[in-house]
Amino acid sequence: MESSNPFEIVKQQIDRCAEILQLDPSVTAMLKSPQRELHVSIPVRMDDGTVRVFQGFRIQYNDARGITKGGIRFHPQETIDTVRALAAWMTWKCAMVDVPLGGAKGGVVCNPKTLSAGELERLSRGYVRSVFPFLGPDKDVPAPDVYTTPQIMAWMMDEYSVIAQKPQFGVITGKPVSIGGSLGRGDATARGGMFCIREAAKIIGIDLSKATVAVHGYGNAGYHAARLCREMFGSRVVAVCDSKGGVRCDAGIDTDAARKCKASTDTVCGTPGTERISAEALLEMDVDVLIPAAIEGVITAKNAGAVKARIVAELANGPTTPEADDILFKKGVHVIPDFLCNAGGVTVSYFEMVQNFYLYPWSEADVHERLDAKMTSAYHSVVNTSREYNITMRQAAYVKAVGRVVDAMKLRGWV
Repeated sequence: MESSNPFEIVKQQIDRCAEILQLDPSVTAMLKSPQRELHVSIPVRMDDGTVRVFQGFRIQYNDARGITKGGIRFHPQETIDTVRALAAWMTWKCAMVDVPLGGAKGGVVCNPKTLSAGELERLSRGYVRSVFPFLGPDKDVPAPDVYTTPQIMAWMMDEYSVIAQKPQFGVITGKPVSIGGSLGRGDATARGGMFCIREAAKIIGIDLSKATVAVHGYGNAGYHAARLCREMFGSRVVAVCDSKGGVRCDAGIDTDAARKCKASTDTVCGTPGTERISAEALLEMDVDVLIPAAIEGVITAKNAGAVKARIVAELANGPTTPEADDILFKKGVHVIPDFLCNAGGVTVSYFEMVQNFYLYPWSEADVHERLDAKMTSAYHSVVNTSREYNITMRQAAYVKAVGRVVDAMKLRGWV
């Protein structure tokens, strides 16, 4: 039976990789278990004077290749298994682009849309106080994720610095540029995905200037993906959606108009010049490039057979189940797997760490050039591995990334 639990999906993917790499069962067992987990309760004084207790997590999945790195989510449906899965994917993601980091992830069960700015700041600072012993520029470095922002990162960095009694800009990435953030970080996840799409189009033979694109999810990654498809390639974005529904326009959607509509109404559904469609229908549209950029498990065994896109570029984490992966592979759909396609964010976060350590900021052009080199190299290494073993792109990404983690574990004497 197809699992909807993201961490169970991670375990299935590790098992598939272990079979290809012929890993010892003890190594596989280590890869399927986080090294460290911290569960915390965070009391927050609300604006009305009452105290609410929020549940939070921080997981350091594997630090064989270096200090751990990973975002912090604020989400009302956050679960420990989701955080475990995301921490695992961060481990493979860092190895995939060959940066010297391990994987981590954090989360708080909350709905930030219902919190005032003051409540959000107190929650952000409370989270850092609760997990302070876990964090550090030479230990574990968080970053933004779903419903967390550069401002939240600034509060968290400041709280850590207050406790440490010295400025510690390097403890957090995704900060505003004026306090140690990196130029090019805002659209890094989407831009990294664009470099992968560009290379995939060359291999498949798609003229991106004439290509049609559908974007599932219109948060930070989804908006920038839609914008960059137009700006970098001249592609026609014909559909976008969010959690409340979607819109299509075969002549092409004004991506900035869709963003303004979402900012004012909390959904893209009223975008001028478009017609309503469901988010589910968007996934099955006849387009050249489909970009899942929202949540886990949206392409499953039930709808994978109806996917018509030639390229599926996963900017979301875990949008495709293992069963759906097999179906897409047999259909000849070129899937750019999540921890390759969306690795631009952590790559530029790593660049931000380097700039913080050196106390020397880079130009945006430098960031883009270095990101392009990292993503292009990673993409082709996965394509070559996929062809060598005749396996899916996701299995190939696992073979490359997990192989690097296992090598580090062996060299350190863990296994």
